[in-house]
Amino acid sequence: MEACLYQIFDPERELKELGCDSIGIALMAPKARFYSLKICRVDLRSAMIIKQEALSQGAEASLPHEAMDLQLKQFDLLLTGTQRQLENLCSKLKLQHGELARLGEDILDNLHRARQRYQDLQLGHYRLPLGKRTIIMAILNLTPDSFSDGGKYNQIEAAIIRARQMVDEGADIIDLGGESTRPGFEPVSTEEEIRRVLPVIEALKKDPAINVPLSIDTYKAQTARAALEAGVEMVNDVWGLKADPKLAGVVAQYGAAICLMHNRKSNDYRDLVPDIIAELRESLALARQAGIGDGRIIVDPGIGFGKDVQQNLEVMRRLRDLRCLGYPLLLGTSRKSMIGKTLNLPVDDRLEGTAATVAYGISAGAEIVRVHDVKEMKRVAQMTDAMIRRDN
Repeated sequence: MEACLYQIFDPERELKELGCDSIGIALMAPKARFYSLKICRVDLRSAMIIKQEALSQGAEASLPHEAMDLQLKQFDLLLTGTQRQLENLCSKLKLQHGELARLGEDILDNLHRARQRYQDLQLGHYRLPLGKRTIIMAILNLTPDSFSDGGKYNQIEAAIIRARQMVDEGADIIDLGGESTRPGFEPVSTEEEIRRVLPVIEALKKDPAINVPLSIDTYKAQTARAALEAGVEMVNDVWGLKADPKLAGVVAQYGAAICLMHNRKSNDYRDLVPDIIAELRESLALARQAGIGDGRIIVDPGIGFGKDVQQNLEVMRRLRDLRCLGYPLLLGTSRKSMIGKTLNLPVDDRLEGTAATVAYGISAGAEIVRVHDVKEMKRVAQMTDAMIRRDN
């Protein structure tokens, strides 16, 4: 007899491999699935109730030392327990009034979304499998001033040749941009942005070699409408529907998919990852209010946007926390300054650094990666998938 100690992240898989039947798996998995939740801005009275009820269910609530000395009026706490323990705790909290009852509902929603398995991503008539393999979104900048490849593909012929190459190398989606979003970029008019992207979109839609969906990288409703009218299947908004109030309605009208990226003008956070999650929830609310279906929404933590290098690295370390949002995660780290400043390398020498972020991101739950170097990152994704997606 010999013991083997290891941490179980997927109890269903382990129980299935043991040979347990489906009823036994359904009963036992919630007892084996363990979660930690940070509860922000709790008052002392509520914290005492949460801790008491958590302990009664076998869970735990950890409070700052100063709170126990009654020196803090409001603080954060860490709630830990199995799925079953936390579900039982929520049943108790829902019997309370006001904020505690709403907290119980919120914790249950977090637990549900963390376990949610995504459906295939529908982009027009294209269906891309989520969870079975990593989806590769290829970057095609139609700009003269993008930080990495500005000016290379801003002519129609060059753009078509590059798009064909990316499809051959394994791109699942091509993301076209007509305005640079690099640090310190100069905004362009809607008319100029449309002038840059529309002829290329029209040419790619007529090209039989381009048998993948197209995405338009824009935060402007008018540009998105022109692109969607020309046949684009997805909008990639670096401002998460917060820059142009008309954009959400346009996306809903055309039944398109949307990627909601986290972005802000300041990197002054109270609590980095919880703040990002809260601000992405604001974007999600805008999408749902406009009528964009859950199956057409993707979220992006916005590496390189509204964050300094250390903050970007912290978001990478905690990518898995964003699973609580319950939507597929897109990760865009390709050649970004986080890599350049960490490795002290120029923009054209960041391939290995990008590969490290892509592999780590996939292992932390990213379903889609947005990249410049399609051939190389496709191989990184395939190798990572072979290690972490063994059920598929």
